[in-house]
Amino acid sequence: MPARDFVKDNAYLEGPYISKVAKRGAEIISVMGKSSAVSAANAACDHVHDWWNGTKPGTWVNMGVIADDNTYGIPAGINYSYPLEIGAGGKWKIVNGLAINDFSRALMDKTAKELVDERKMALGK
Repeated sequence: MPARDFVKDNAYLEGPYISKVAKRGAEIISVMGKSSAVSAANAACDHVHDWWNGTKPGTWVNMGVIADDNTYGIPAGINYSYPLEIGAGGKWKIVNGLAINDFSRALMDKTAKELVDERKMALGK
């Protein structure tokens, strides 16, 4: 179920929620008094698990991949997080056709531009 359908509060999702997620690492350090590395390590383990075992039929996960041919309008040649179905042997395919509202589209475009700019800087172009 899309988060917007479940939460039913766009103002919260587009404001405080995004801010909270952006600051989650600092919050973990503040609350636990330790690095947020354990949380990042757990996310990496979940990622590898999904890649190794695949996704259940009808479900997907988001992973950063380089997909030169995608239906989301993301420029070619950058590692970008897409919704993926993962099959045997780690073969993945992008889940196409998910609805994207104007707010999300703007954030996706902003992120893609930042990634393209970072690639240019890294490659000295």
